Amino acid sequence: MRDDPSVVALVVRARAGDKDAWDEIVERYASLVWSICKAFRLSRADADDVSQTVWLSLVEQLPRLRQPAALPGWLATATRRECLRNAHQSERQQRLSRQAEADALVSAGSPELDRELLDAERDAALVAGFRQLGERCRTLLAMLMRQPPASYSDIGEALGMPVGAIGPTRARCLAKLRQVPVVAALIRSERENQGEGEWHGHAVVE
Repeated sequence: MRDDPSVVALVVRARAGDKDAWDEIVERYASLVWSICKAFRLSRADADDVSQTVWLSLVEQLPRLRQPAALPGWLATATRRECLRNAHQSERQQRLSRQAEADALVSAGSPELDRELLDAERDAALVAGFRQLGERCRTLLAMLMRQPPASYSDIGEALGMPVGAIGPTRARCLAKLRQVPVVAALIRSERENQGEGEWHGHAVVE
């Protein structure tokens, strides 16, 4: 498998900017990524998130792949890693949810608990709004929200975008995010609670 010349050829062409080669890689190995997500019993939405992260990582790492024929193994490893990360996050969210429910029974009306619940609602609204953006905006914002954020040069290379256009594009994407109904409602609610000042609910929409 590691000596498969067809895989090597696809990687070499994709590195050279051949879109057809990239599309063929995705078509050939999408079932591999999905089968691993299925083995981890992820929901469709979580599997979509994992898949998008894996392919975006491949865009960044393809030029650094030392052994092009090892691409299938790299994809399998990257997908398992993202599935585990997703599973851990889901488990943590479930624990927090159960704890919040228990705390609510003991101390209903607690300001700290109210804040946590509001934060959870806000994050859920932002995730829902993020998923309604176009693929280009989702990819750009995801790269900027990483820790540490992707460099402008990496973003420009991944998206085929001049570095000077990244800032204005980011602003347009954030404007679109603010206009998504669920996010717009969240902003209105936050402003009503905080007065008419600028909304600072989350770094992604600042």
